[in-house]
Amino acid sequence: MVIGLIGFGKVSKNLVNLIKSEDIKFVTSIENRSLKTIESIKESKIEVLDTFKEVAIDCDILISANSPKNALQVAKDYGKFTKGIYLDLNNISPETTFKINKYVENLVDGAIIGKIDSDNPILYLSGEKSKELLFLNEFIQTKKISDNIGDVSILKLLRSTYTKTLSALLIESTEIAREYDLEEEFFDILALTEGDDFKEKSISRINNTLDSSKRKSEELDEILKCFNKNKLIMVKAALEKLSQ
Repeated sequence: MVIGLIGFGKVSKNLVNLIKSEDIKFVTSIENRSLKTIESIKESKIEVLDTFKEVAIDCDILISANSPKNALQVAKDYGKFTKGIYLDLNNISPETTFKINKYVENLVDGAIIGKIDSDNPILYLSGEKSKELLFLNEFIQTKKISDNIGDVSILKLLRSTYTKTLSALLIESTEIAREYDLEEEFFDILALTEGDDFKEKSISRINNTLDSSKRKSEELDEILKCFNKNKLIMVKAALEKLSQ
């Protein structure tokens, strides 16, 4: 079996690390990739083809793991070349997922839930063809939600409304605490109710958000496109904070 990857960030890199089998080969391309991404691909030691078109043609499963703004264009450019399953793992709205479904055959709507680069994330799937990917349970916990394209997209956006809004609030509160030289005490008093590992998890969340604020802002934009904007007061505020 050949699994093709379009996009080689944390999601793709960790999938390569988790799915280890002599019967599975990963392929990708360095076509128009940044030097940082090229180096990451070389470190993974997976097979590199000349173009992403070749990747799409040669694979049994094509995985799209890009930034939300590129997801639809990737589907338009390469979805028509693959006859296998097209697994979209981008943090996009159901509306974008439905548009992608017009350009590709055998679409599966997917999401990695949990820390992306951990040893035990969970892969959620929806779509009629998602049952064909349940063999991945051998390598990564995999759950089928339904046959409906878009269900996983809704769930991952709902999760993002919580996690990214919380991250923005943590960043803001920590900045104020730091101004008063009370950052350590701030985390200490929160840990009394939130748990002993709260500080460690919070700092990890803050750093992750700051390191990828552009991508997370794109994800918040997708949320605003999907749900009733008038009800998303906290999401709007989080987007404004990340934009700063």
